[in-house]
Amino acid sequence: MIDTLNYYPQRDDRMPELDSNELTSSQLVQRHLAGSRVVKAFNNITYLSLGKLARPAGDPDRSALPIAGDDTAAKAQVTALLDTLGYDAVDIGTLADSWRSEPNTRSTSSSTSPERHPRASTGRRPYRWHVTNPGATVSADQIRKLAEAAVRGTAGGYLPGLDTA
Repeated sequence: MIDTLNYYPQRDDRMPELDSNELTSSQLVQRHLAGSRVVKAFNNITYLSLGKLARPAGDPDRSALPIAGDDTAAKAQVTALLDTLGYDAVDIGTLADSWRSEPNTRSTSSSTSPERHPRASTGRRPYRWHVTNPGATVSADQIRKLAEAAVRGTAGGYLPGLDTA
């Protein structure tokens, strides 16, 4: 099972296991889907960028995406899928390490945009930004460096336009 989810408290409500960093969102998914083989992938790229940034193997502008999981064979299957879709995979570790590609880490925002996301925006502006910004290619080496340099902070991300008064 490929876990593409990210935790957004404003959308998902507060989850004590995630807020305390006791678990990553992928570990929580694994707990709920006991017996499955969960691999975190595709959570740091938008559907719009996914098609626009795909490149054949060997292309110097080919992007990489991080993956994390506890099952080696499942990670190999996801790596093969990524290759078929036009991406290199960077194994960033286990589900416990998957926070390294979650919101509020540079590996999340780097593969989807060279610019800062308009966090303070509301209405249609964030949507337009995603539609018009194809993102930037990020190499496997860059993903490795970003994942290694990531610092775990507060769990969860922020989704513009979901704010309530």
